[in-house]
Amino acid sequence: MQRLATIPAIVDQHTEDAAFLWMRRRREIDGPVLNQIDIGRIDQRLDADLEGLFASGEAGWAAANARFSDYPQAPELFVMACLALHWGMEKSVAAVIEAATTLGEAGIKGISGAIARTPREKLRPFVARWLDSSEPMLKCLGLAALWHHRTDAGLRLGELAANGQAEVRTRALRLAGALRRRDLLPAVAERLAADQPRERLAAGFAACLLGDRRTALPLFDELLASTSFPPSAVIDIRLLASAGTSAKSWLEKRLNEPSLRQPALAATGLLGDRSIVPWLIERMREPSSAYAAGLAWRDLFEVDFNDTDVFTIDPAVLGKQFAGIEESPLPIAERASAWWDEGRGPDKHATFRSMRRQRLAAIRASFDNPDLPLADWRRTQRFPAWM
Repeated sequence: MQRLATIPAIVDQHTEDAAFLWMRRRREIDGPVLNQIDIGRIDQRLDADLEGLFASGEAGWAAANARFSDYPQAPELFVMACLALHWGMEKSVAAVIEAATTLGEAGIKGISGAIARTPREKLRPFVARWLDSSEPMLKCLGLAALWHHRTDAGLRLGELAANGQAEVRTRALRLAGALRRRDLLPAVAERLAADQPRERLAAGFAACLLGDRRTALPLFDELLASTSFPPSAVIDIRLLASAGTSAKSWLEKRLNEPSLRQPALAATGLLGDRSIVPWLIERMREPSSAYAAGLAWRDLFEVDFNDTDVFTIDPAVLGKQFAGIEESPLPIAERASAWWDEGRGPDKHATFRSMRRQRLAAIRASFDNPDLPLADWRRTQRFPAWM
């Protein structure tokens, strides 16, 4: 890290923009609105801000620290971690990890985001020590590096899957599934009965990737029956792991359960059955169901609805009964119906695959092909800045 002549206002702007752009990227990376090109444009801007901070030396590090002092949150920690790992300075990396302890899981996610953007050669001095550490947070960071860079830890991965800390085991199980480590299937099966819901979900997902869907399906149903666990991710995996007709009948039952009706509605487009279009349009007219119906609509068509008038970010357009809805964007039933009925439907648009579609396609492909490792669906497409 060098002391260089810099313009403080520009360095501060790079710091603020980098934190904001990473926060936005994280919010959209698995979502239904943006695709690889859209995320790639965010990445180009984010990389430009980080390059500016790398070039500013000590001034960049000071600005990142000052911003984290004012806003001690994951995006600000991400910026600090990017700088520390880029320069490879032991004291700076240690300072970032110490700062992360105050944020808990959010701190790990902030550093994990920086690890994902750091080349392997810059991570090598740290990863082995993180994995060998007795500190759960450091082990989690080591596993984050293996996950982002799809690297197998050999025998050590089995040891991590049996670690005494649930958060470590959860990440190790997820990696074992992604890398198709079938030798670890017994360890995965054992954790299907773990105490922590997140660990059980990771074990169930890994079991599906390792070819044991039949054992995992009852687990997903148990997790959905627990009100302490968000249902949307479970429903997606449960549907992808099910055969076609059984998936449809299973989802129909969830639609009749009041506590699961909305997340189940949001997943109906995943089945790809366009005969439900009239039914979905009617759900768009209901304030309680409109947002979920919009999510299903986006899953049903490989279309960039940002280029249509089907969705709105202004609930007032839909009437007073929609005024209290905070989720956005919301579908407009009349416009959706016109788009479908008046010849402006999917055949009139270029193919658009959202990041959510990329994720689901990667999972489905790995479920269907036992020899195919789980693809990194978060890869983006980048173009020169003038395009």
